Amino acid sequence: MRHKRVYVAYTGGTIGMTNAGEGYAPAPGFLEQHLREMPELRDAAMPEIVLHEYTPLLDSSNMTPREWLAIARDIFEHYGAFDGFVVLHGTDTMAYTASALPFLLQGLNKPVILTGSQIPLLELRNDARENLITALLLAANYAIPEVCLYFGDKLLRGCRTVKVNALGFDAFDSPNFPPLANVGVEIQLNRNLIRAQSEKNLSAPPNELNATVASLRLFPGISAEFLRNVLKPPLQGLVLEAYGTGNAPNNDRAFLDALAEATARGVVIVDCTQCLRGAVKLNAYATGAALLDVGVVSGADMTPIAALAKLNYLISIGNSIQETRELMQRDLCGEISV
Repeated sequence: MRHKRVYVAYTGGTIGMTNAGEGYAPAPGFLEQHLREMPELRDAAMPEIVLHEYTPLLDSSNMTPREWLAIARDIFEHYGAFDGFVVLHGTDTMAYTASALPFLLQGLNKPVILTGSQIPLLELRNDARENLITALLLAANYAIPEVCLYFGDKLLRGCRTVKVNALGFDAFDSPNFPPLANVGVEIQLNRNLIRAQSEKNLSAPPNELNATVASLRLFPGISAEFLRNVLKPPLQGLVLEAYGTGNAPNNDRAFLDALAEATARGVVIVDCTQCLRGAVKLNAYATGAALLDVGVVSGADMTPIAALAKLNYLISIGNSIQETRELMQRDLCGEISV
């Protein structure tokens, strides 16, 4: 039987860091050395691994859409030669990359699993070893045609994830969508949740992600002047993180006028809830309907992270303003469930 092959894209992050004296930092060549010394990876049950270490290695706080695109292109270029892909990534912005890659890898029919750790592999007590081994086994042996994030015994849909714990091993969750798999004594796939195989071949990622988009979290007392400054050109899209089911102040005419002026000149404004769970329902309250009236579109139960990545992608590939508004409300990669 042919031995399974997994491509490991090592972008940086805690998993391969060393203590540089001023705190943990990525070190070129260090992870590869550790992987060679891990007896578990030589077990017959493990796939053949090809490790590609990025230059420079990045703490994920330094990730940008440019790096999202580089990872997508890397997977696209090696797609035919491997059974699955593991992306080793820092935890701080892992949910952003996991949310962006599904849009950049249209037609994906192989597993792409992002993982990392809260404690480096070099430390005696760490979460890196289990996360890495399980991610490799999932990428090699399971028919999961999605971008996923594996961490702390849960396999999550990438575009539904958020980081919920800065210190614990259960660092990530998918508040509005169940795990695709739970990992304990056995790996239990929730097959009814996994997306069907695509009928299309994997498409090449776009040439660039060049949209000017932003995210703004509402807070009590936010001024119309502040909002107007955020919405100034060259902004093309905004994820508005509103209260509850998508509500915002409806007794501040200047605030609503600022939104109306922006949507009238073509800024796509998408309403997402600040709540971890639940969905935007703009007709539920007058304070939500006021946003609908000024041209804001519903983000349903998308995470603000996924909405930001999706907005960037849709504008960058040349959709019209109206097409972008419509597609933001349509499920493309499993990012929306209501």
